[in-house]
This record gives sequence, structure tokens and C-alpha cells, in this order.
Amino acid sequence: MLSINSLWDSLLKSSLTPAGEASTSVPLYPLRDFFKSPERSFFRLSDQGTSIAFMEPVAIGDNPKRLNVLVQALDGSKPSGDAKVVTQETARDISQFFWKGNDTIIFEKDLNGDENFHVIAVNVHSGEHIDLTPHENVRAGIQDDLEDDPDHVLIAHNQENPELFNIYRVNIHDGQSQLIARNPGNVVGWQTDHDGHVRMAITSDGLNTDLLHRATEADDFTSIIQTDFKTSVSPLFFTSDNQRFYALSNRGRDTASLVLINPSEPDQEELVHEVADYDLAGAGYSRLRKVLTAAYYESDKLHYHFFDEVSARRHTRLSEHLPGYEISIQSATRNEQKFIVAAHNDCTQGSRYIYDEVSDSLSKLVEINPALPETHMAPMQAISFIARDGLKIQGYLSVPVEGSSKNLPLIVNPHGGPWVRDSWGFNPEVQFLVNRGYAVLQINFRGSVGFGRQFWEASFGQWGLSMQDDITDGVQWAIDSGVADPARIAIYGGSYGGYATLAGICKTPELYAAAVDYVGVSNLLTFMNTIPPYWKPLLEKMYAMVGHPEHDKQRLIETSPALQAHKITTPLFVAQGAHDPRVNIAESDQMVQALRDRGIEVDYMVKDNEGHGFHNDENKFEFYEKMEAFLNQHLKPKH
Repeated sequence: MLSINSLWDSLLKSSLTPAGEASTSVPLYPLRDFFKSPERSFFRLSDQGTSIAFMEPVAIGDNPKRLNVLVQALDGSKPSGDAKVVTQETARDISQFFWKGNDTIIFEKDLNGDENFHVIAVNVHSGEHIDLTPHENVRAGIQDDLEDDPDHVLIAHNQENPELFNIYRVNIHDGQSQLIARNPGNVVGWQTDHDGHVRMAITSDGLNTDLLHRATEADDFTSIIQTDFKTSVSPLFFTSDNQRFYALSNRGRDTASLVLINPSEPDQEELVHEVADYDLAGAGYSRLRKVLTAAYYESDKLHYHFFDEVSARRHTRLSEHLPGYEISIQSATRNEQKFIVAAHNDCTQGSRYIYDEVSDSLSKLVEINPALPETHMAPMQAISFIARDGLKIQGYLSVPVEGSSKNLPLIVNPHGGPWVRDSWGFNPEVQFLVNRGYAVLQINFRGSVGFGRQFWEASFGQWGLSMQDDITDGVQWAIDSGVADPARIAIYGGSYGGYATLAGICKTPELYAAAVDYVGVSNLLTFMNTIPPYWKPLLEKMYAMVGHPEHDKQRLIETSPALQAHKITTPLFVAQGAHDPRVNIAESDQMVQALRDRGIEVDYMVKDNEGHGFHNDENKFEFYEKMEAFLNQHLKPKH
């Protein structure tokens, strides 16, 4: 737990400037340098490593630039010749893509942020596009890329029933589709084996879960593990012979650990790896070598545990090549001889390389954002404090690189979810705000994931209550430690963070000089009536974790900001996407209307071509420009 002392300034500042280097004046960098799409990013290698694909902002015709996919030949590990634009998107950025073999790119796109994604295949040579899911108002996604099948992928979509997802084998060349697994009405997740066969399913009534298994696709599913929703047994992948499977399980323990399960003896978990106090977040597997490679978890930073010598040696070599950076492998050839490597840290989005493992050599592809010098960005300091009820809360503090680290205007930035977490790493919002003279506090309040089951369960029924108290206690910690000027504190968050923003200015209006609510929930009664249809099978779980609209009605009313608007005195700026499927626009509309009915004007920004958060550059720029002016007006930072 950090406390105020005479070493506070020196401890922070010593971590900002490398030994022997003098600090230089940090300018105010243009807002767009923080939030623009990178010139090139998201590099992926084709299966054989003969080509590379990446995303780049491209203007198609007279339309604004959007992130599209380009393909370029490789000469060894060097891009060769001109890059070819293979997608033609004009409305929105492509969110993600992958290679299918050496000749096809698969990508997903939605309409105006509605998250009803279509899966599209494009031949990189002919440019021919095929919509593999040509259905209106249907959400689709890749279930299995079927790496060993050159002609098909498995796709999950909900055309038959908006609440349920079936699995289809789809031909990438002509779009022909075959039903492989029909959802009987309660399946919320599917799992394939290494041969692409659908072998497991997870069913739920919202409160109780069954893990189903079958030996072959010709067999019926049978239940092998039953749990309540507080207990998790999440399959990751099968062993190389497709007989047993690895899973993350917290059965009989507080934290999720890596276990190996035999379906014929499902209650006998073989413990593979665990970490005290933290949940494992995942594990890796080599299809080439058919071995478990690594497990990983987050404490203050991301940590790996390696199971095989090849993966451990590769990570060590890359760390030696790129000292001072976190290493992430983002793509690989099928023979696992060449890799796309990302080198990054909390002060930079870093660079991307092709790593040739045979020659142990790196070839640099790009620096993601050279406009923002690493030495001028702010390190994230891991912090912790004790909440009012004795629970340990962890988080991060970022302060301006130059000047005093005390008595600063503070932005507390609660994360969305809420059952996710803030992580260490480069965050453009944080760096932008710090560059403008603010300290930024990010708090992993109770319910944030990765800290064990008890910490997660401590959030149940606590929206606007102890979850909000954790944020308040974090702000008080920043005041008591001397970092924050108590007269210049703002709260800003998106999604659940938007709810926490609104709840904060209802519950502790005296604490905040300004607030920014970005696609936030405002009414806990109406919010759960407007969730997407595919969330409805888990509605009982939502009732248990947030509150039941009948049994807990009074509590939900008391913790719904739109119904407590009379308590708000803090200046507020609200931003919302018109097509948001997660937090319906009605959430922001009613919040703004409740204040306007009291004669209080609220800055309100709505974008008709956005959903849950703004993705198009022009909308991002306008939002952050408005937020900068709003915060500057009410907090008056010293630049």
C-alpha cells in the first residue's frame, strides 16, 4: 500500500528518466496523434510465410479513410514489391482478420456498430469477395478456422433463433453452408477438437451450467460436469490425441488454475499449473509439435510460465533482442519458423518485427506510432490501497513526466465490464490525459477479474454500492497521498465505467468537479430489458450478479443514476452511439432528459454511425476534442 512520504516524488521521477539521461521538455502533442489509426498495424503471416497482410487506413473513392487489409509479398523476412489493397470497406474499420492458407483472407464487419458481424472471404489474387453469412440482423463469428481443411471454416451464427447459435461448416470459395451442430435451446458455448469436430458444449439456464461431451460427432452429447455459475470449468483445447482436455477451473479453489480432465473421470482434475492469489488467464498449444506451451496470468503485469523448452528459449531470445519491452507473438507460419513479434510497454505501442527462429534474426516492419516519443510518455505505476471494509484493491497511477507529482488535477477512470480488469500497458486515453497535465487513476475495484473468485463475488449486488465505494476510496487515497488536488477531480468511464461515472456523481457529488459518461448504463431496470437477444439465456445470471427487477427493485431504483438525477450537481458530458446493442441509446437519452427536466443543460453527443464506443477516426477525434475542452474548463490543468 502506497503512502505519502518524502520519497514519493523521487520514486516516481526516477522511473521516468533512464539513468544518465536528462529529462527534456515534453510538448503538448496533437490530440490526433494519440487516437488516429496507425499507418500500418495488425500484421499477419500467410501459412507458408510467402506473404504478409496488415491493416492500413485507405480511402476508397471519395469516402473517409477506413482500416482495410493489404497484402504484400515477402522476400525472406523483408516485404517486397507494392502492397495490394484486398478489401474495399468504406463505412467502418475492419475489426479483425486472419489468413486462411496462403490465398484467402477472412474478415468480419458490421453495420454502424450494431455488432451483427458478417464473415467475409476474399481471394487475395482475384479480389473476389464472398459473404459467408449473407443474413440480415444476424450475428456471426468464426468457431474454428479448420487449419487443416483448405476449403472450409466453422461459423457460429444465430439466423435460426436470435438467442441461440448453431455451428455451420462453410465453404470459403462458394459460401455453401452445412449445419454441423444445432443448438437445442440452452447451449451458450461450443468447443472443437484438433480435427475441427464439435466435441463439447456448455449449456446454462443462467444459474447452473453443464459441460457436455461426446466421443464423435455421430454420438449424442452427455453431461460430464455440473456447476453453478460461480464455479467455472472452461475448456481450452484437447490433448494431441483428442481424448482429454485442458481447462481453466476454480472447482474447490479460489483462483482459476490449469487442469487436465479425462471425460470418463470428469471429477478427477489433474492440476497442471496454478498461481497463488491470481487466476490464470489462458494457455497456449503448438499444433505443429502437439504440446502444451505456456500458461499466463496478470498481477501488476502479464507473466508467463513455459512448459516446453522450445517456447521458453524463443521467449528468452526475443527478450534479449528487445530489452526493456514486453514481447507478444501475434502470428506464425505453420512450420513455426517465422513469427510476427510485437515489442511494447506502458510508454509505447512499440514496433513489429518478423522473427526468423532458424537464423535467430529480427526484421523490423514498422513503429506503430512514431509521433509519440517513448521518453515523453508516462509510466504506469502499480498501486494498491485498503478499501473501507478491509479488501485490498489494486490499480495503476500515471502522472505527468515533468513537474511535481503532487496536487495534480486527477481523472479517475473506472473500467468497463465490469467483470474485466485494467491492465499494464500503453493506453492512448491515459497518455493523452497525462500529456494534458492530469494524473490518471485506474482502479481494479471488486469484481474485476483475475484476482480470484472471492474478489469477483464481492461485486454481486454491489453496483453503485461497495463497487462504487472502492472507486471513492481510491480517489481518497490519491488525495491523502498528495497526488490529487481535491478541488480538481473528474471521473470518466465507458460502458460500466460510464455507469460508475454517473453513480459517482450521484453518490459523492462533492468529490467531482466534472464527469464524462461514455456509452454508460443509467437505469438498472431498463438496461436489462434492452440487452441483445443472445444475452437472454444468461439473464438469470445477470439478475443474480446485478439485481432482480422485482425482488431487488428498490435497490435497483436507488442505484440507478437516471432515477437519482436530483442528486447530481456535477457538470456532465455524455456521449453515445445510436446503434449500441449493449447499452441502448435509451440509457443515455433518459439520463440527459432527467437532468434537462430539472433545467440542467447537459453536453450530449450522439453518433448515428457508431455502436458501443466510437471507432471511426472522425468521431473519435470529435469526442476527445470535446472532452478535452470540457475537462479543461472545469479542472484547469497547468500545461
